[in-house]
Amino acid sequence: MTFTVYVPLLVTVVLAVLAPRAARRLPPRAAARSLACAATVTALGWLGSLALLSFTGLAQIPEVAEQGHWSVAALRAADPVSLAVAILGALGLAAATGSLAVAAVRGTRHLRWARREAAALPGDTELAVLDDPVPQAFALPGAPGRIVVSRGMLRCLGDDERAALLAHERAHLRGRHHLYLVLWRLTAAVTPLLRPLADAGGFVLERWADETAAAHVGSRTVVARAVGRAALATAAAQDRPAPAATGGAVPQRVRALLGPPPPPHGRDRRGRAAAGTGPAGPAPATACPARRGRCRAARAVLRQPRRGRL
Repeated sequence: MTFTVYVPLLVTVVLAVLAPRAARRLPPRAAARSLACAATVTALGWLGSLALLSFTGLAQIPEVAEQGHWSVAALRAADPVSLAVAILGALGLAAATGSLAVAAVRGTRHLRWARREAAALPGDTELAVLDDPVPQAFALPGAPGRIVVSRGMLRCLGDDERAALLAHERAHLRGRHHLYLVLWRLTAAVTPLLRPLADAGGFVLERWADETAAAHVGSRTVVARAVGRAALATAAAQDRPAPAATGGAVPQRVRALLGPPPPPHGRDRRGRAAAGTGPAGPAPATACPARRGRCRAARAVLRQPRRGRL
């Protein structure tokens, strides 16, 4: 067990480095599920390794061995773990479990708050329009979930772009993306090494919603234009939190939408057909023709520096 107990720790480091890059090469839906599974297994392995290290080392103390009725000499021969390593493992286990408990309480409170806010919104339809000139749009999970859009955001978008925006937010609700975010926050609380994976997961969820919106409206260019214009509209209100529709690395999202669609994967095959693409690649109606150039909003977003969230 001397070497195998450290394998989850090494896997965590490798996953934190390679998983974000690999996730961007997979279809968004598959990438989100892969990151969720990888984060869960890695976090559980991390906790198990810390527990084994702390128990094996502390069990070699004569007083502890006497209470457990096992041989200290046999345990040392089979699993030679020093007392210093055991103490470090115990401290790490205590810190990880404490951080996990705090993150779980915060996540539960946030979900309850979202449900209360969704239930308190006026109207009984899925869409709630706020009389607010500040452009913002987000989805509130609940029973049922609600899509919240301000009048300031609606004024910035055309009819097709509004449909893309609503389809994007609806994808967050129907895909239960908030549960993915809670899971990644919990795993990142267990070990800070998984924070890059959690950040990559947030980007993948936005890409997932973008591709779902493109399948709904039948044009990836319309969704790219909607994302670009929404980002430009919210840039003037940087003192407010970025809405869900403009979350993630917006320039990378626009580039992905203006490029070829992701390869079909399970249910994504239907999304590709709905987006107007065939086996040979994107159809001219859904691509951004080189002669006409990219849309003005997309060009403006692509010129901005990569700052993660706008």
